[in-house]
Formats: sequence, structure tokens, C-alpha cells
Amino acid sequence: MAKRNPKRKAKRPSPKVWKFYKVEGGKLVRLKKMCPRCGAGVFMAEHPDRYACGKCGYTEWKPGAAPKTLGF
Repeated sequence: MAKRNPKRKAKRPSPKVWKFYKVEGGKLVRLKKMCPRCGAGVFMAEHPDRYACGKCGYTEWKPGAAPKTLGF
């Protein structure tokens, strides 16, 4: 029997989570918005017109930005 090579994982840059926090006056301040569905510990991505959770797909539109309609 021939040995199989193990599957190779894609090398991704490690998330720089230390950029999501700031210390002010001895207190920790979170700079990114948390997902209301997933709870504390899951940050939402900030886009020009919306906030989106990469874990559950929850999306919040920013004030003044209407959701874009798909042109099918």
C-alpha cells in the first residue's frame, strides 16, 4: 500500500485581534462591534455601508445606507 500525503492547509495570516482592543485609563475598550446573535467574542466586519458577521451571516445596515437590491 502506498502512503497518502496528508492534506495541506492553506497558510493564512494570523488574525491580529490585538488591533480590536484599546486600553484607556486601565480599562479595556473594544473597537469593533459585537454580533448580537453570536454574543460576546464574535466581532462584526465593518464595510462601507454595513456591518456583517462572518460566523452567522447577520447584517446591520449603517444609518443612511439602504440595502442594495439584486438586479435579477
